[in-house]
Amino acid sequence: MKTTALLLLAALATAACDSKTATTGEAATASKTVEVTTETSTTDPGTAGTSGTAATATDEANAAPAPDPSSIPATKTGDATAILARPQVPILCYHQIRDWTGRDSKNAKDYIIPIAAFKAQMKMLADSGYHTVLPDQLFAYLTTGAKLPSKPVMLTFDDTDLDQFTIARPELEKYGYKAVYFVMTVSLGRPHYMTKPMVKQLSDEGNIIGSHTWDHHNVKKYQGQDWVTQIDKPTKTLEDITGKKIKYFAYPFGLWNTQAFPELKKRGFVAAFSLAEKRDQTDPLFTIRRIIASGYWSPKTLRNNIVQSF
Repeated sequence: MKTTALLLLAALATAACDSKTATTGEAATASKTVEVTTETSTTDPGTAGTSGTAATATDEANAAPAPDPSSIPATKTGDATAILARPQVPILCYHQIRDWTGRDSKNAKDYIIPIAAFKAQMKMLADSGYHTVLPDQLFAYLTTGAKLPSKPVMLTFDDTDLDQFTIARPELEKYGYKAVYFVMTVSLGRPHYMTKPMVKQLSDEGNIIGSHTWDHHNVKKYQGQDWVTQIDKPTKTLEDITGKKIKYFAYPFGLWNTQAFPELKKRGFVAAFSLAEKRDQTDPLFTIRRIIASGYWSPKTLRNNIVQSF
């Protein structure tokens, strides 16, 4: 087994350029930030900015529980034209949350958010009136047009780093925010990574646990037994930990191909998340776009990138 730390450094160092050359799909557009105002926000961004506290995310996001994806008809989930026509919801991807060291390369710093910067980014989202949504809500919105809170945003965390539990979790709790944690199971219990009880706690607290493979191998290279090693076994591990069905998947490096879609579907996944700038025109639910929240970004830069990217 390769050392996980070395594997991740290689993964993160190449992901930036790889994700920009991801496979076919729609042309990226700089459409306006999603303002799904079918519900009225109870947060006044002007007053929220004075304190940086509670953005009342849970008030709106939990007002109407999202239906289980299995209850949504196939005519809706398979309607790519309707799904692609709906404004995209901003989805942010985080990896490590720690201060930079002298060993961190220039490229690695894109994936390492200094602690103060991460806290400032979360405060900006709260002050600006953003409300976190979870995958079932996003799935219902994309497939049926179901209501979302005003200024929705999804927060996702890849690779199981311990700081996602020790630093991100309490920071999100300050604002009533929930997130999606895409877990790479090879890391569980290792130094500097989350333990199984931590993953269960995140799930029990209302966050969503998703699959991120066993050890971060590129999905585009899978053959035969790779699907068992990288998908089947890790999914079973996560379901045993959480006691819940694992329905959502994040591609390592953000890279995908259309051959992966039927393999993921027959294993019970209903959607998958990439890091690419394009969505597949036939199966957009399996190429849902995210952007990496760079360690170089100020809160203002993050806000501008949300607006420009989605």
